[in-house]
Amino acid sequence: MLRFLAYRLIQSAIVLFIIVTVTFFLVRAAPGGPYSRERAVSPHILEKLEEQAGLNKPLFEQYTIYMGNLLKGDLMNSYKYEGRRVVDIIGDALPISVNLGLIALVIALGVGIPTGVISAARQNSWVDYSFMSVAMIGICLPTFVLGPLLALFFAINLNFFNASGWYDSTDWVLPSLTLGLYYAAYIARIARGGMLEVLNQDFIRTARAKGVPPSKVLTRHALRGGLLPVISYMGPAFAALITGSFVIEKVFAIPGMGQHFIDAAFNRDFTLISGVVIVYGTLIVFLNLAVDVVQILIDPRQKFSTK
Repeated sequence: MLRFLAYRLIQSAIVLFIIVTVTFFLVRAAPGGPYSRERAVSPHILEKLEEQAGLNKPLFEQYTIYMGNLLKGDLMNSYKYEGRRVVDIIGDALPISVNLGLIALVIALGVGIPTGVISAARQNSWVDYSFMSVAMIGICLPTFVLGPLLALFFAINLNFFNASGWYDSTDWVLPSLTLGLYYAAYIARIARGGMLEVLNQDFIRTARAKGVPPSKVLTRHALRGGLLPVISYMGPAFAALITGSFVIEKVFAIPGMGQHFIDAAFNRDFTLISGVVIVYGTLIVFLNLAVDVVQILIDPRQKFSTK
């Protein structure tokens, strides 16, 4: 166990180093800079601004300085939000994005798992066809379409919720539903596939032959193994829920990480872009590690391996 964790942590550190390096050079390879959009800035003033920010130094020297600060835990200051550190901006926005992602994940699991299990238990029935047809529609319907539709119906027409903002708990409903229902469709199909694979195995036939009630066969014998594919999907799913909130935050005007990332991309705010990518990269790497550990602990057939 400890050897496995140590090996995976080393792998994670290498992956994060590559992510940081690639992000650093990619954002600086794009045309323009953090001060190129300023109005009525003469070349002389622009040169002074870049000199003050250290952008006039050779690229490799900038990279060395950035990595040195990063090793100290300093993500540096934002170029567009003068006087504000990137870590403070992310610290204000990250809890909002994580909160949105967690609520959406609860919705996705609460809708997707029962739908998939019931569909597998009623294979090739009208229930199965109906549930999987709705799930396919959910997969094909992107969040930037579903979000405005929900806002139009529940916020504008029925006036149940606000169409934008993140002021109280009622504002969480529409963004979380939009994000959660989209991934519930994926989870439903994954859960159905996993359950069908387990329900066709010999030990399930033996349990049925012994007269075990169908409900107990489903919950006590098949559910644990049938949901393993869902557990495997949990790491990428939660990471996708967090990063997928970029669009949702823009649609519903939520002041989360996605909003800052999009604004930073338009403003060529190099340090803020890199900071957001680092935070999301770290979350994704360690979520995948946690899911791998949980999956191995649940399924004794798998072993901790460093190969």
